[in-house]
Amino acid sequence: MSNLNILIVEGNLREENQNFSEVGIQTHTESLKDSLNHFTNSLNFDVVNPSSDENLSLVSEKLSNYDGLIWGGSSLNIYNNTPEIKRQIEFMKECQKKVKNILAICWGMQVAVTAAGGEVKKATNSHIGIANEIMLSKDGLNHPLYRDKDNRFNSPAFNFDEVVTLPSNGVCLASNKINKVQSLYFNVGDTRIWGLQYHPEITYEKMISLIEFRKDKLIENRKAFKNETEIKNHISFIKEEILVSNKLQRMLELKNWLDNINKN
Repeated sequence: MSNLNILIVEGNLREENQNFSEVGIQTHTESLKDSLNHFTNSLNFDVVNPSSDENLSLVSEKLSNYDGLIWGGSSLNIYNNTPEIKRQIEFMKECQKKVKNILAICWGMQVAVTAAGGEVKKATNSHIGIANEIMLSKDGLNHPLYRDKDNRFNSPAFNFDEVVTLPSNGVCLASNKINKVQSLYFNVGDTRIWGLQYHPEITYEKMISLIEFRKDKLIENRKAFKNETEIKNHISFIKEEILVSNKLQRMLELKNWLDNINKN
């Protein structure tokens, strides 16, 4: 795998990342770097935070220099349409014009879809730490994103929103009972966008840490659990998945994306 210049876009606000760091949880950018470096040590990373960085125009000017861009997760909700979210959507539009290969993960996929004219809404149900029985569609079975991937799999995931309308040329690659669109692809001009609703780059161990970190909000605000006992039971379920999870299979989408960049 030759040297690649990769831009990582941090979806969380700076304050949220500070909260993570204070309790010893990796930021999503740190998780991405660790997971990508598992496959190769020949990647050159730059990082940008479109909600917080003041020099965004300088980054926009050199977007065409990157071989690929990965846009990670966030605790934001796209439909809140705050100034910080609007900045992300506008920056994504620039990226879709200038970067040929985009991997958009969870929040990143929701921003990519919104920027391209699709729609994201609050989901009826949510994934908290894990998505079960993701199944590849007919298109997914033949897409390079899923080369050597099991046809049905579980994955780390954490989302309360979902894509409900694809961009005009979008194709759904995978689904499960919670989210009809678990992954997709579409083009904007010459740019290839691969989107994932789940998180191949995040370990189940980190997901457990996030659940524990957010447990009060999950009970009181999200109403996802009735009490801490339910949370403990859910964490036990995720720990069972850790025992049978295969690291390479879990992260295979990342490898396939990098391989695809090298071929193009």
